[in-house]
Amino acid sequence: MSHRVIVPIGPYHPLQEEPEFFKLYVEGEKVVDIDIVIGYMHRGIEKLSESKHFDQVSFLVERICGICSNSHPFAYVNAVEDLARISVPERALFIRTIIAELERLHSHLLWLGLAGHFIGYNTVWMWSWKYREPVLDILELITGNRQHYAMMTVGGVRRDIRKEDIPEIKKMTHDLIPVLNMFKGAVMDDPVIHARTRKVGILTKEEAIDYCVVGPTARASGIPIDIRKDDPYGAYDRIDWKIITQEEGDIFAKLVVRVLEMYESIRIIEQCLDKMPEGPIDADVKEIPQGEGIGHIEAPRGECFHYVRSDGTNSPIRHKIRAPSYMNVASNKVAAVGGTISDAAITLAAVDPCYCCTERTAVIDKDSDKKIMNGWDLVRLSQEKTVRLKKGLSK
Repeated sequence: MSHRVIVPIGPYHPLQEEPEFFKLYVEGEKVVDIDIVIGYMHRGIEKLSESKHFDQVSFLVERICGICSNSHPFAYVNAVEDLARISVPERALFIRTIIAELERLHSHLLWLGLAGHFIGYNTVWMWSWKYREPVLDILELITGNRQHYAMMTVGGVRRDIRKEDIPEIKKMTHDLIPVLNMFKGAVMDDPVIHARTRKVGILTKEEAIDYCVVGPTARASGIPIDIRKDDPYGAYDRIDWKIITQEEGDIFAKLVVRVLEMYESIRIIEQCLDKMPEGPIDADVKEIPQGEGIGHIEAPRGECFHYVRSDGTNSPIRHKIRAPSYMNVASNKVAAVGGTISDAAITLAAVDPCYCCTERTAVIDKDSDKKIMNGWDLVRLSQEKTVRLKKGLSK
């Protein structure tokens, strides 16, 4: 019988862009079990939201994630509009959809580049990030920013898309097609990519359902779920596009799903530009009534969910956020087991995790299921530990 040892990945590791701890139990080179420890990135966004005006919250939640800096404010304004029964102008819905799909393009290209880098295929990394630049340029043209676009506001959008900018947006989408063709050819034909991703990190359809995974992680396991179709928002029910799925559930399937989804994003953007009606871009909301609402959207990583409750004042009294990585990261409990140590690292990255989106912290008594510490208690414990460490270093 092989001797079982522990191999840590994290909290700080070259293939984990943010701190998270995966404890691999291995026998030889084979991973036989894994413990996932979260909680290194909690920033108290939900609590901070309660001290902000409803309009300010959209700027706050942009900072949850740099890559999904449109997804969270989009889900948030959907939740507030559900709460207040606000009807958003048609033109604003189309603009929201365009921004969301531009973000999906840049997110998938970023992930594709990192995937190439993780398997030692740095040519794919350089290509992908090079061709991501025009997408960010268009986002800057429309919004003024390459990140944190500040477009979403309750009742509409903050900026219009100018007629004179539409040809440049269409040129970018047109020029991106041959680039995607190149990536698709590389993914489908390159033996190095196949050797490192096919039949690696498999998440079966049944396991994907059991772990309630979302987004490309679910669609790569043959589950055709997508909030844009299942519960349409923005302008997604006004245009023609399709859900991309694969059946294998391995890293290669996740790769294929994201590459093919970029073609659909281009279709969506171009149709929105052609069909976008004239008219106002903001419902000019003045007050938010008492009530509660939910908003969810299909972020590049999957369903992003926001819940907002109001007591009729200018700030939320409760704001609950669930990011897609919260659902997807746990699936590594099965996807990474059975593979090698080298495969485990890229399997963990294959769900495109965002840990700063995911983190929540609460101290609960496991027997009574009651909260026994609040935020200030955790701060106090941290400060006391710092004092002890300083005393130890001074000796």
